[in-house]
Amino acid sequence: MTLIENAKKGKITSIFRTIAKEEGQLPEYIREGISNGTIVIPSNSKNPPRKAVGIGKGLRTKVNANIGTSPDIADIETEIKKARIADKYGSDTIMDLSTGGDLSNIRKKIREEFPGPLGTVPIYEIACRKAQKEIDFRDAGEEEIIDIIEEHARDGVDFVTVHCGVTRGVVDLLKSHGRVMDIVSRGGSILAAWMEYNKKENPLYTYFDRLIEIAREYDLVLSLGDGLRPGSIIDSTDKPQIEEMIVLGKLRDRALKAGVQVMIEGPGHIPIHEVEMNIRIEKSICKGAPFYVLGPIVTDIAPGYDHITSAIGGALAAACGADFLCYVTPAEHIGLPTVDDVKEGVIAARIAAHAGDLAKGIRGASQIDKEISMARRSLDWKEQRKLAIDPERISEKKSIETCTMCGNYCAIKITEQYVTSKIGKNAKKIKKSQR
Repeated sequence: MTLIENAKKGKITSIFRTIAKEEGQLPEYIREGISNGTIVIPSNSKNPPRKAVGIGKGLRTKVNANIGTSPDIADIETEIKKARIADKYGSDTIMDLSTGGDLSNIRKKIREEFPGPLGTVPIYEIACRKAQKEIDFRDAGEEEIIDIIEEHARDGVDFVTVHCGVTRGVVDLLKSHGRVMDIVSRGGSILAAWMEYNKKENPLYTYFDRLIEIAREYDLVLSLGDGLRPGSIIDSTDKPQIEEMIVLGKLRDRALKAGVQVMIEGPGHIPIHEVEMNIRIEKSICKGAPFYVLGPIVTDIAPGYDHITSAIGGALAAACGADFLCYVTPAEHIGLPTVDDVKEGVIAARIAAHAGDLAKGIRGASQIDKEISMARRSLDWKEQRKLAIDPERISEKKSIETCTMCGNYCAIKITEQYVTSKIGKNAKKIKKSQR
């Protein structure tokens, strides 16, 4: 039985208990969330990840790191290094978006390296295989497109992005509506091109029941992709984006009824004043399904700094109810990210996620802020380094007194020495008692 089927029968499985313990929730809360579709646990039933992760309502906002080769750079060892870095700096999940080299081997290697859930976008592989044989990807058969999803499931993938909402009707609306940036989703563009060429409906939509069968067999999470997400803030929250969301909401209901877990992918590029509205729209149309957002990026002017523009949007999105942040690296819109870019992207997204959790009042979220603040109060550099999201940014201190910013004019030192010395001593005593 799938996790949803167990949950609907009132069974609290071991994985529900594991997630509950990690999140500081009751197992019954996790079971209920799985049952009603507000929580998902990406875990391939035939090849589960070493580390279970829960995503959804009332849980810590999770972070995903995208890695993978390109046709120009297909170095598997570099991608393995990226997977290690993503894990080291706290990414909860990873997606292999490879489009160059031996794709099956690459995702298997990444699966072995990264302990958490693995996601993929199977439609990429269809296009890549056709290109390797010098065949137009638009000549791919409907069965080929569906079969590749099952192949990824057999390889141990825990969640797959499937752009089921890119229907002919939605694409026609896009063409009549007009955008600054038409389609920026690779998967969405591949399927739109396939439909135009073959004069057929999107096979992922037509054969959605087949996707449900595959997902049931492996207990995959179907991540319903936003193929019409805006790629410019000028296009945000437009008719094609919302129409696709409506389609995804209906598909979510079908999947949940069949015992299949679903999350919804969201934009993209959104100006900051529309972020909350986008979260509310998704939560309403998709009945509280976990929302997985790319960023969002709140301005288009900062190539090379989009880990920052996305962290701004991601913090607000998480605070407003987004459940899952896909990181954006400094290389977004420029090229394939390096190992250092992956580190920067993960850290920026984790900061955004934590800021959102503080706003949402996630249980226990503020505890680490309290602990690092007490370490600062005590001028305890070793403890600050231990608690920091990136310990390497805090250099080893020769003195336990002050940093080079203030020196003898350190406000904390002056205040403790001349104003609240007793409080300062008590703070140190409290800190020692907590160790």
